[in-house]
Amino acid sequence: MAVSGCARVFPSFQCRSDPEYSNGIPRSDRFSGKPNSAPIRNSSSRLSSLIFRFPPNFVRQLSTKARRNCSNIGVAQVVAASWSNDATAVPVPSAAVNATAVDAPPIEIGVGNDDDDLTVVNGGSCKTNCVQLSGLADAEAAFLSSDGSIAVHAGERLGRGIVTDAITTPVVNTSAYFFKKTSELIDFKEGRHASFEYGRYGNPTTVVAEEKISALEGAESTILMASGMCASTVMLLALVPAGGHIVTTTDCYRKTRIFIETVLPKMGIKATVIDPADVDALRSALDMNNVSLFFTESPTNPFLRCVDIELVSKLCHSKGALVCVDGTFATPLNQKALFLGADLVLHSATKYIAGHNDVLGGCISGAEKVLSAVRKMHHILGGALNPNAAYLIIRGMKTLHLRVQQQNTTALRMAKILEGHPKVTRVYYPGLVSHPEHYIAKQQMTGFGGVVSFEIDGDLMITAKFIDALKIPYIAPSFGGCESIVDQPAIMSYWDLSQSERAKYGIKDNLVRFSFGVEDFEDLKADILQALETI
Repeated sequence: MAVSGCARVFPSFQCRSDPEYSNGIPRSDRFSGKPNSAPIRNSSSRLSSLIFRFPPNFVRQLSTKARRNCSNIGVAQVVAASWSNDATAVPVPSAAVNATAVDAPPIEIGVGNDDDDLTVVNGGSCKTNCVQLSGLADAEAAFLSSDGSIAVHAGERLGRGIVTDAITTPVVNTSAYFFKKTSELIDFKEGRHASFEYGRYGNPTTVVAEEKISALEGAESTILMASGMCASTVMLLALVPAGGHIVTTTDCYRKTRIFIETVLPKMGIKATVIDPADVDALRSALDMNNVSLFFTESPTNPFLRCVDIELVSKLCHSKGALVCVDGTFATPLNQKALFLGADLVLHSATKYIAGHNDVLGGCISGAEKVLSAVRKMHHILGGALNPNAAYLIIRGMKTLHLRVQQQNTTALRMAKILEGHPKVTRVYYPGLVSHPEHYIAKQQMTGFGGVVSFEIDGDLMITAKFIDALKIPYIAPSFGGCESIVDQPAIMSYWDLSQSERAKYGIKDNLVRFSFGVEDFEDLKADILQALETI
């Protein structure tokens, strides 16, 4: 069978042949433009096709190795072609050969034992339709100049640890990985052999999603977990010692607050809670306590307050404290927290990153030196992401830039309309000049996100009437998906508290949180305006 050839080394058909993939550590030079260790060797002649010469056991070897290491991966059936008169070649029965004459010289694949690597001997031209191998030339990444292109191709087109020519990344459904010999296991344990070991510690499909996120964040490494809340709690447990001290902000996701207020104190960990913009309070907390970590959302939930990430990072680092920013509302496209000085950036991948309201996931990105402690804690506590969920995140990220662009535009336009409406008393959106941290948002964000919070001129029931009159958005928790979602926080998230208790957190009965999807702006505008007319 005539196939186009790549003049490169064929590794053993394993899910991950690059040592830098080991134990979930991504390639740090993935998008740096540095050539990798297996460069493409171009031939001087233009070859239309090449014929593989395979040893007799090649097809069985290929099939066995593919089944061993890459479940759910389709491997093309290879038919051995004609054999030359080379005395070193092992003859193959004529029944297995359907020779086709070609002008090009053949690529010879060395004969070896079952466990030997298969090596390309002669050169050929590598076209864009070549089989994707682990570690495609990273120099080709130079054309990825935008986040949109990176979101589509990172971790995949330019080299992934799964041997396949499929455009989409396969789902590797396995709970464990085996070793051929005890010596191979020992080599793995001592860092001489790259492999996976157990599903909780890593998965090839998940690694692709992690590398996409790392590329967007400019991070050395990323860990994906089962949910955003899982990422938050594991990070806090890993980085704050018993008896330690953290600083966090008043406005945040309620379950994060509950964890900080009820679970961490059992380990003697204390927290200072400050207003997101109160830099003096942060200075005081750093001076008076041995602070290990400053953990904040920016923008926050649900009032979209913004933290000056560059400034607080400098203050915290001067006192030896780490900075972790939950950037879920911002997305990696609207804000680069690591570039601004944060040590870690966390996301609920359930929201914008996956973007289709169909999967749970959480991620945390940063330098491997910091993440190593989080990774160890994650391996202990579990909360591993299912590879099928990783696939959905990969798929969702390919349209991330398109979705976020639409959501940014719609939210900003609607925020301005709502701010001028007589039945709306207040609007919370960092893109508005009236927002208390608008100037900070303008400095560190390229877009202001797709969520707008606002207060209706009315009480709990009038606000509920407005929400019930809406026809497009779903009444649901969460945000960031293709479908618009609306909720009344006093009911959706704080209904177990009394009105006075809700007021302590600024949650009024008339507060609405609206997550704009990718529907047409005019449709959403008309729907909101008609709903306002009903109250």
